[in-house]
Amino acid sequence: MRVSRVDEHGLTARLDGLAGLLADTVAGGASVGFLAPLGREEAAAWWRGRAAAVAAGRLAVWVAREGGRVTGTVSLALPDMPNGRHRAELVKLMVSRKARGRGVGRTLLTTAEEAAAVAGITLLHLDTESGSPAEHLYRSAGWTRAGTIPDYAADPGGGLRPTTLYFKQVGVSSVAG
Repeated sequence: MRVSRVDEHGLTARLDGLAGLLADTVAGGASVGFLAPLGREEAAAWWRGRAAAVAAGRLAVWVAREGGRVTGTVSLALPDMPNGRHRAELVKLMVSRKARGRGVGRTLLTTAEEAAAVAGITLLHLDTESGSPAEHLYRSAGWTRAGTIPDYAADPGGGLRPTTLYFKQVGVSSVAG
Protein backbone atom coordinates (compact mmCIF):
# COMPACT_ATOMS: atom_id res chain seq x y z
CA MET A 1 0.00 0.00 0.00
CA ARG A 2 1.19 3.48 -0.84
CA VAL A 3 -0.20 6.60 0.86
CA SER A 4 0.51 10.02 -0.62
CA ARG A 5 -0.74 13.54 -0.14
CA VAL A 6 -2.30 14.92 -3.30
CA ASP A 7 -2.48 18.47 -4.58
CA GLU A 8 -5.43 19.69 -6.65
CA HIS A 9 -3.93 18.14 -9.80
CA GLY A 10 -3.37 14.80 -8.08
CA LEU A 11 -6.93 14.88 -6.79
CA THR A 12 -8.25 15.48 -10.29
CA ALA A 13 -5.99 12.76 -11.71
CA ARG A 14 -7.44 10.27 -9.21
CA LEU A 15 -11.01 11.50 -9.61
CA ASP A 16 -12.39 8.22 -10.97
CA GLY A 17 -10.85 6.17 -8.16
CA LEU A 18 -11.93 8.63 -5.47
CA ALA A 19 -15.47 8.74 -6.88
CA GLY A 20 -15.61 4.94 -6.88
CA LEU A 21 -14.35 4.86 -3.30
CA LEU A 22 -16.97 7.36 -2.13
CA ALA A 23 -19.78 5.50 -3.90
CA ASP A 24 -18.55 2.18 -2.45
CA THR A 25 -18.34 3.66 1.05
CA VAL A 26 -21.90 4.96 0.90
CA ALA A 27 -23.17 1.68 -0.62
CA GLY A 28 -21.52 -0.10 2.33
CA GLY A 29 -23.61 1.92 4.78
CA ALA A 30 -21.02 4.40 6.03
CA SER A 31 -22.41 7.76 7.06
CA VAL A 32 -20.07 10.19 5.31
CA GLY A 33 -22.65 12.81 4.41
CA PHE A 34 -24.46 11.21 1.47
CA LEU A 35 -27.66 9.26 0.95
CA ALA A 36 -27.84 6.00 -1.03
CA PRO A 37 -27.77 5.35 -3.82
CA LEU A 38 -24.85 7.62 -4.67
CA GLY A 39 -23.86 7.52 -8.33
CA ARG A 40 -20.28 7.85 -9.54
CA GLU A 41 -21.06 11.12 -11.34
CA GLU A 42 -22.41 12.71 -8.17
CA ALA A 43 -19.42 11.36 -6.23
CA ALA A 44 -17.01 12.70 -8.85
CA ALA A 45 -18.70 16.11 -8.76
CA TRP A 46 -18.30 16.23 -4.98
CA TRP A 47 -14.58 15.43 -5.23
CA ARG A 48 -14.15 17.93 -8.07
CA GLY A 49 -15.60 20.54 -5.73
CA ARG A 50 -12.82 19.86 -3.19
CA ALA A 51 -10.02 20.83 -5.62
CA ALA A 52 -10.29 24.57 -4.89
CA ALA A 53 -9.99 24.00 -1.13
CA VAL A 54 -6.94 21.79 -1.72
CA ALA A 55 -5.37 24.44 -3.97
CA ALA A 56 -6.05 27.14 -1.35
CA GLY A 57 -4.47 25.07 1.44
CA ARG A 58 -7.73 24.75 3.37
CA LEU A 59 -7.95 20.98 2.79
CA ALA A 60 -5.18 18.39 2.89
CA VAL A 61 -6.02 15.06 1.20
CA TRP A 62 -4.15 11.75 1.34
CA VAL A 63 -4.91 8.80 -0.90
CA ALA A 64 -4.05 5.15 -0.27
CA ARG A 65 -3.45 3.02 -3.35
CA GLU A 66 -2.70 -0.62 -3.97
CA GLY A 67 -1.70 -1.71 -7.43
CA GLY A 68 -2.85 1.60 -8.86
CA ARG A 69 -6.32 1.25 -7.32
CA VAL A 70 -7.58 3.80 -4.76
CA THR A 71 -8.30 1.90 -1.54
CA GLY A 72 -8.75 4.75 0.93
CA THR A 73 -8.53 8.42 1.71
CA VAL A 74 -8.48 10.86 4.60
CA SER A 75 -8.53 14.65 4.76
CA LEU A 76 -7.75 17.43 7.20
CA ALA A 77 -9.93 20.54 7.02
CA LEU A 78 -7.74 23.44 8.09
CA PRO A 79 -9.45 26.51 9.57
CA ASP A 80 -8.59 29.92 8.25
CA MET A 81 -9.47 31.97 11.33
CA PRO A 82 -6.49 33.25 13.35
CA ASN A 83 -7.74 31.87 16.67
CA GLY A 84 -8.08 28.32 15.31
CA ARG A 85 -4.92 27.73 13.36
CA HIS A 86 -3.71 25.26 15.99
CA ARG A 87 -6.50 22.81 15.18
CA ALA A 88 -7.88 20.85 12.25
CA GLU A 89 -10.84 18.60 11.61
CA LEU A 90 -10.22 15.05 10.41
CA VAL A 91 -12.80 14.41 7.68
CA LYS A 92 -13.81 11.71 5.23
CA LEU A 93 -11.68 8.79 6.39
CA MET A 94 -12.85 6.14 3.93
CA VAL A 95 -11.62 2.64 3.12
CA SER A 96 -13.02 0.52 0.29
CA ARG A 97 -14.99 -2.50 1.46
CA LYS A 98 -12.50 -4.84 -0.24
CA ALA A 99 -9.55 -3.29 1.63
CA ARG A 100 -11.04 -3.21 5.13
CA GLY A 101 -9.34 -5.10 7.93
CA ARG A 102 -5.88 -4.73 6.37
CA GLY A 103 -4.68 -1.62 8.22
CA VAL A 104 -5.54 0.95 5.54
CA GLY A 105 -7.67 3.04 7.91
CA ARG A 106 -5.05 2.95 10.67
CA THR A 107 -2.30 3.93 8.21
CA LEU A 108 -4.34 6.85 6.86
CA LEU A 109 -5.21 8.02 10.37
CA THR A 110 -1.58 7.88 11.49
CA THR A 111 -0.45 9.68 8.34
CA ALA A 112 -2.89 12.56 8.95
CA GLU A 113 -1.99 12.80 12.65
CA GLU A 114 1.75 12.90 11.93
CA ALA A 115 1.34 15.47 9.13
CA ALA A 116 -0.75 17.65 11.43
CA ALA A 117 1.92 17.56 14.13
CA VAL A 118 4.66 18.44 11.62
CA ALA A 119 2.52 21.39 10.45
CA GLY A 120 2.27 22.70 14.02
CA ILE A 121 -1.33 21.60 14.54
CA THR A 122 -1.78 20.49 18.13
CA LEU A 123 -5.47 19.57 18.24
CA LEU A 124 -7.51 17.36 15.94
CA HIS A 125 -11.24 16.75 16.15
CA LEU A 126 -13.81 14.69 14.27
CA ASP A 127 -17.32 13.35 14.40
CA THR A 128 -18.41 9.86 13.45
CA GLU A 129 -21.65 7.93 13.49
CA SER A 130 -22.20 6.58 16.99
CA GLY A 131 -21.82 2.81 17.11
CA SER A 132 -19.98 2.62 13.79
CA PRO A 133 -16.87 0.47 13.29
CA ALA A 134 -14.88 3.71 12.95
CA GLU A 135 -15.36 4.39 16.66
CA HIS A 136 -13.19 1.39 17.53
CA LEU A 137 -10.42 2.69 15.27
CA TYR A 138 -10.44 6.14 16.84
CA ARG A 139 -10.55 4.87 20.44
CA SER A 140 -7.75 2.37 19.80
CA ALA A 141 -5.64 5.18 18.27
CA GLY A 142 -5.90 7.28 21.44
CA TRP A 143 -8.72 9.63 20.50
CA THR A 144 -10.88 10.91 23.38
CA ARG A 145 -14.67 10.82 23.23
CA ALA A 146 -16.07 14.30 23.89
CA GLY A 147 -19.80 13.57 23.68
CA THR A 148 -22.72 12.51 21.54
CA ILE A 149 -25.30 14.52 19.62
CA PRO A 150 -28.60 12.72 18.97
CA ASP A 151 -30.22 12.65 15.51
CA TYR A 152 -27.23 14.48 14.03
CA ALA A 153 -27.29 13.20 10.46
CA ALA A 154 -29.12 10.80 8.22
CA ASP A 155 -27.36 7.53 7.42
CA PRO A 156 -27.23 6.42 3.76
CA GLY A 157 -30.68 4.87 4.17
CA GLY A 158 -32.16 8.14 5.44
CA GLY A 159 -32.57 7.26 9.13
CA LEU A 160 -31.39 9.83 11.67
CA ARG A 161 -28.40 8.67 13.67
CA PRO A 162 -26.41 10.14 16.55
CA THR A 163 -22.83 11.28 16.09
CA THR A 164 -19.98 11.03 18.57
CA LEU A 165 -17.38 13.77 18.80
CA TYR A 166 -13.72 12.87 19.36
CA PHE A 167 -10.52 14.86 19.79
CA LYS A 168 -6.82 14.14 20.01
CA GLN A 169 -3.87 16.31 20.94
CA VAL A 170 -0.95 15.73 18.58
CA GLY A 171 2.57 17.07 18.52
CA VAL A 172 2.28 18.08 22.14
CA SER A 173 4.98 16.95 24.53
CA SER A 174 3.64 15.29 27.65
CA VAL A 175 6.61 16.64 29.60
CA ALA A 176 6.04 20.03 31.23
CA GLY A 177 8.80 22.45 30.48
